[in-house]
Amino acid sequence: MAKSTKKKSSPGSKTIALNKQARHDYYIEQTFEAGLVLQGWEVKSLRDGRIQMKESYVIMEKGEAFLFGAHISALLSASTHVIPDSVRTRKLLLHGTEIVRINNAVDRKGYAIVPLAMYWKNNRVKVEIGLGKGKQLHDKRDTEKARDWGREKDRIMKRH
Repeated sequence: MAKSTKKKSSPGSKTIALNKQARHDYYIEQTFEAGLVLQGWEVKSLRDGRIQMKESYVIMEKGEAFLFGAHISALLSASTHVIPDSVRTRKLLLHGTEIVRINNAVDRKGYAIVPLAMYWKNNRVKVEIGLGKGKQLHDKRDTEKARDWGREKDRIMKRH
């Protein structure tokens, strides 16, 4: 039996996916951990790392939170008897107080809810969502400049 050439995540790594674009586009002020309602083929695909969260977002509807736009590619062997919908709407599981707090922030203060990361916790998939305000173009440039200066400072300190 031939070994697969695809590199899987290390056994200690529990992170499935990161949404780096969200941290670039938003000031994240508060984060929450939410459970995710998945089908069996989606869990198998997540174990293989087949998810793309770049264009995903969270929306509140009738007191519930839903994840839109997260693309989970189906495995050919795992989904032979079902018709997989890779971008279906997935329900997020949050406590009632968290839902109220998020709803208030979105309605009154104009925050956006963005998924930041997806990871395993006790063999369950969790999504880290964040309340954030959108960055302007000049804010993004300032952040990039500060990050570059920090790297340069570390290089200088390392040499001396």
